[in-house]
Amino acid sequence: MTHHNDTSIARPQDLRPLTSLRFFAAMWVVAFHFWPNLQPMRPDFVAKGYLGVELFFVLSGFILSHVYLESFKAKRFGYRDFIWARLARIYPMHVAIIAGLGLLIGALALAGIHAGDKLIIWSSLPAHLTLTQAWGLAPHGGWNHPSWSISAEWFAYLTFPAFATVAVALWARPFVAVGLAVVLLGTLYTVFQLFAGFPLTEATMFWGALRIVPCFALGCAMWLVWRSRRISSVQITLVMAAVGLVGLIATVLLHGPDLVSVLFCAILILGLGLAARAGSSVLSQGWLVYLGEVSFAIYMICIPWQLVYVEGLQRVAHVNPDAMPVWLWAGLVSGVIPAAMVLHHLVELPARHYMRLLKFSKYRPPSALHTPID
Repeated sequence: MTHHNDTSIARPQDLRPLTSLRFFAAMWVVAFHFWPNLQPMRPDFVAKGYLGVELFFVLSGFILSHVYLESFKAKRFGYRDFIWARLARIYPMHVAIIAGLGLLIGALALAGIHAGDKLIIWSSLPAHLTLTQAWGLAPHGGWNHPSWSISAEWFAYLTFPAFATVAVALWARPFVAVGLAVVLLGTLYTVFQLFAGFPLTEATMFWGALRIVPCFALGCAMWLVWRSRRISSVQITLVMAAVGLVGLIATVLLHGPDLVSVLFCAILILGLGLAARAGSSVLSQGWLVYLGEVSFAIYMICIPWQLVYVEGLQRVAHVNPDAMPVWLWAGLVSGVIPAAMVLHHLVELPARHYMRLLKFSKYRPPSALHTPID
């Protein structure tokens, strides 16, 4: 692959509904983590909040294909530029959260509050700093647990040329690509469950890097369908998005297989992407798009925010952290959004901008199309 100044590749269309969708995926994960502070038992939909990560993974494959596959096919893809852009997207926030957690735990310890026994695990720190904690290299976990999915994303970024090579080979056969991705999804889910004894959708520090593979591949395949322009009617695309959303909710509530939920996630993403291209304004309002842009910070700050909020209530008001009053729990959930906004503007955006000033070439993909994770 050649180093390039890729000015000849047209700017990909800004798929605003998919940016907005990231906010809902992030808040689904937040509800999953925060619900035990309200009551021990989670409702079915909240209990499946870990599938918000699968939604992010499929979306990541779709969006990175949208931004980079044309240049990859034209042999104008710069791997160094790609990796640096992806690192700029996820690493500054990740390191800032680790540093912040260390300072927070230290401050709490000085105040006589010992909250870091399960967070400050020094043996896991090298893996966290190298984004390899979800590769089985941080078996004791610790630090900011949701960052395991950022490690999984990093694995997908490093291996993106392999995904792209397969996608380009199936460029003119998008539905074959989708079929093969579904087969991969079903095979990995079945085989992993047999050997590991638990679902791949529940893998984090162990096998988290594998967890992203079938979802990312499915997202790449769905983008091939998107670019094929086989579906152009606004009505049909909106029906497709509705089928994906309703199917996802129904599958979760009826305790259906996670594999089926992931397929509905993919249909939802494809439907919204097609709707945007067809001219629909669904989920394209500016405030929703902004919340989608902040979603990475929401995802990354949720556990530190939970620690600060819960420990503060225990210390000041002696509130039971496992049975909060509803109004206090609502403050926990809603408070994560302004906390994330602050982090987004003070850390994420400036650090990303600075790192991109050090880019290897002049090519930079549209920032609105970058995905978090997650």
